[in-house]
Amino acid sequence: MEKGLAKNSLDAYSRDLAGLRAFAEAGSGGSLPDEEQLNRYINSLYQNNLSSRSIARHLSAIRNLYHFLCAEGEIAKDPTEHLASPKQWATIPKFLNREQIEALIAAPDLSVPTGSRDRAMLELLYATGIRVTELIQLQLSAVDFGLGLVRVTGKGNKQRIVPVHRASLQSIESYCRDARPQLLKGRPSGALFVTARGGPMTRQAFWAAIKMHGRKAGIFHDLSPHVLRHTFATHLLEGGADLRSLQTMLGHADLSTTEIYTHVVRSRLRDTLDRHHPRA
Repeated sequence: MEKGLAKNSLDAYSRDLAGLRAFAEAGSGGSLPDEEQLNRYINSLYQNNLSSRSIARHLSAIRNLYHFLCAEGEIAKDPTEHLASPKQWATIPKFLNREQIEALIAAPDLSVPTGSRDRAMLELLYATGIRVTELIQLQLSAVDFGLGLVRVTGKGNKQRIVPVHRASLQSIESYCRDARPQLLKGRPSGALFVTARGGPMTRQAFWAAIKMHGRKAGIFHDLSPHVLRHTFATHLLEGGADLRSLQTMLGHADLSTTEIYTHVVRSRLRDTLDRHHPRA
């Protein structure tokens, strides 16, 4: 709570610490694990074939716990100081090509209110690259149609302003004018995207919707809202955007997080060399 972490992060850390607690109760009657026991716990995570990314998150939760206990004077020494973090290999994020993203956005049936809503959500995801949690938590008041901006609340409760292009705004305007009132049926709601029951759109419902529209568009593998975020970032860099601007729009606290997309920059450098060097 002090760090202002998102609910999903808090839930993940809670699950991780529950695993540590179960390990401690099984091995030492529930007493706080020391450095040797923590190493055994981390080794057990490797034996359970968890990914290095998942193990790194477990370690983050454990380190935060022990740092807190040290700061509060509950323990004299932090046993996590010398715990080794797993090596994480940077993977190139999955993204859609231009034809795939156009087919996906065109997949929802605009003759029904839920189709109009889904089209607006897909358009906004591809237009801004916001996270799915940020998308479903948007309030109607967060969109400035006149200036073409959306106010997004991201991780750590940090707010940022992201520009939205005209095509996406037109989809949102159409949805708000016709489909949203049909879904709400007179029920009050401040949420921008709502379900047929009048409540705010959920992560699970949108995941199901995007997979359904993906099948209609002929995209069957590993399609998720985050793929659209990666697609936004990749296509923006392909068009010549700089990493700093992309960092601001994606809401990354550290530029190193944004640098995962530099595979696009490298490919563009090769193209630039081939086209402009006199001996290429």
